[in-house]
Amino acid sequence: MASQAVFILKFLALIFLFNLSFASTTSLELLRYHNGALLHGKVAVNLIWYGRFTPSQRAIVADFITSLSASSQSNAQPSVATWWKTTEKYYNLPNSKKNPSSLSLYLGKQLLDEDYSLGKSLSEKQIEQLASKGDLKNAINIVLTASDVAVEGFCVNRCGTHGSKNALVNGKNNKFAYIWVGNSETQCPGYCAWPFHQPIYGPQSPPLIAPNNDLGLDGIVMNLGGLLAGTATNPFGNGYYQGPSEAPLEAASACPGVFGKGAYPGYAGNLLVDPTTGASYNAHGANGRKYLLPAIFDPSTSKCSTLV
Repeated sequence: MASQAVFILKFLALIFLFNLSFASTTSLELLRYHNGALLHGKVAVNLIWYGRFTPSQRAIVADFITSLSASSQSNAQPSVATWWKTTEKYYNLPNSKKNPSSLSLYLGKQLLDEDYSLGKSLSEKQIEQLASKGDLKNAINIVLTASDVAVEGFCVNRCGTHGSKNALVNGKNNKFAYIWVGNSETQCPGYCAWPFHQPIYGPQSPPLIAPNNDLGLDGIVMNLGGLLAGTATNPFGNGYYQGPSEAPLEAASACPGVFGKGAYPGYAGNLLVDPTTGASYNAHGANGRKYLLPAIFDPSTSKCSTLV
């Protein structure tokens, strides 16, 4: 009963945030700037694979990271790089004086921990420990946990998270950004891989077909995309967000459950459909990939920006 109550509250919160994200904000800036630094310049995205992932699964995420760069933009539109351009608008706002340059992400190192060095049940501190294995400067270190790994809070109140950690680099204190996302295929696909699985609660509609034919990894990309947008615009907890800093409303979380135009709670929106596989998507990526990516709050229009 307690679990059911938690999910009902989450669903009600989803409806509230959905309505908020589409409300007029002419007199209220939805995502307020808190005078902190944003990530800028060339930043490596390092992938830390914890647990067992196949090479084809790792390629799905690696191709997504590569697709963020305009230099690797797919000729087919809409593209992942076009989707990412919405985050660049935060760098050009009048109040972002500390952040005159834009952010350019590229695929960095890929580290494998297939032997579960810290076990199969991880705390937040252990996620930070794994994230510290990546570069500690000019980097975003992404920890991806396999479907048989339990993480504190996973499937209860989150599908992933982003944060920052202090580290010594050449004797100087430095702060780096990190992200964690879990593979929800066997633990909570109705929570973290919707709309590729029926939701646990709320309106029940047929699940969509995942564009890379992997519910868990396509779910990872969806959540990772939103967390990357939050990391770019609020990397150290004092960038763009609304509400309490411990549970901020950020660039993508301001548009919950929105993937295409016409979206509403329980319906992802009008999406593109692959005529061969029947898979739903809204962005083309590198190497012929297709992805489903969340809407990002556009500060220039005060609306959730979708590709389709």
